[in-house]
Amino acid sequence: MLYYGVFLQSVVQVMNAVSVRLKTDPSAAQLDALATGFGSSMLVCVVRFWRIATSGVFSFSSVFIDETKTKLAETPVSHHPQRLFFTKNQCVGSFSDRNYLEEDAMRVYYEKDADLSIIAKRKVVVVGYGSQGHAHANNLRDSGLAVTVALREGSGSWSKAVAAGLPVQPVAEAVRGADLVMLLAPDEHQPSVYATAIEPNLKEGAAIAFAHGFNIHFQLIEPRADLDVLMVAPKGPGHTVRSTYVAGGGVPSLIAIARDASGQAKELALAYAAAIGAGRAGVIETSFREETETDLFGEQTVLCGGAAALVTAGFETLVEAGYAPEMAYFECLHELKLIVDFFYEGGVSNMWYTVSNTAEYGGLTRGPRIVTEDTKAEMKRILGEIQSGAFAREFVTENQAGAPTIKALRRLSQGHRIEEVGAKLRAMMPWIEANKLVDRSKN
Repeated sequence: MLYYGVFLQSVVQVMNAVSVRLKTDPSAAQLDALATGFGSSMLVCVVRFWRIATSGVFSFSSVFIDETKTKLAETPVSHHPQRLFFTKNQCVGSFSDRNYLEEDAMRVYYEKDADLSIIAKRKVVVVGYGSQGHAHANNLRDSGLAVTVALREGSGSWSKAVAAGLPVQPVAEAVRGADLVMLLAPDEHQPSVYATAIEPNLKEGAAIAFAHGFNIHFQLIEPRADLDVLMVAPKGPGHTVRSTYVAGGGVPSLIAIARDASGQAKELALAYAAAIGAGRAGVIETSFREETETDLFGEQTVLCGGAAALVTAGFETLVEAGYAPEMAYFECLHELKLIVDFFYEGGVSNMWYTVSNTAEYGGLTRGPRIVTEDTKAEMKRILGEIQSGAFAREFVTENQAGAPTIKALRRLSQGHRIEEVGAKLRAMMPWIEANKLVDRSKN
């Protein structure tokens, strides 16, 4: 039984919070609209509730709640192409590839749920020593595990790993005899590394792990049938995974199992996640598909692509209008970190609570003029490209051609005036350098 009642209670809370009011309980026709809307997503349902709203006193009677639960339960499955999954008064998401039932309710795992003895007995190899690789290897070592870093001979990261006190070997040599191999080379290099150095040398019954589902989900790597295939994906950059671990905390992580050949793949994933510190913050089970598609979407439209484009456009707008570049930098880039900290600590509402009334009013009334319905429509197109595999094919082709597009765009980005101005201003703030997360000489 899905949590219909929980959904309705959540909608009631949302509507009350924004002072939306109804004169009476919704009509039968409105109830039908709700039942149909429930088949798509929570957002659609809330919007349809919103459209019902007029003025007066808003209240859902217990009779209406019961009637609605019955109505929804009677709605034919054909009207539910996507079934919603609720837990603890929250909508976790909507998915078209399976029906989420009560027993599927999201569970968060912690250190107490992981058995480190499962991984303590195994030879662990981390392939790669970039952002995630250096974090995983050092955290695993500091958790008491025997870990070897595997790199191509001549890698610029070899000396960094040695300096950190980690044993380093060429990939093929390190993989021989390994029980668990975490493949953390860049996505574009993973298929060739796996095919030439890992699969021919990885013993039968071992496990291959990833921190991102890209190559498994898009079938660019197809591991042997005898191997466990799992994912442990920290929800943060490697430098944060490491610095948070050193400080005694952890970064929340996702785990997923693509193949459980041994019968212990999930337990192994939990143990690995705990060993890199994720068990201190929380570990959530997902799927390779869900992690891959949501991760790519977030990177492209909000976290990396969207944020960088918005900052740059704001900076250019002020400078082109005659304002000092330094002022533009502070307003559009430097202060963004302060705002994001408020997001991080308590969500969007926490940010609005913290800023001035002027900023809140201006942001609430002008923000939607920047991120418009056209913007959201483009987001949907980008998500479609991800889901269809079009982006993956484009990325593979780009790298097969020698990465000309990304190299050109990197040069343009690095040569932008905002970088020159920012370097000068950051030099005036030595505490930024003293507390930086990224030290290119070490990680």
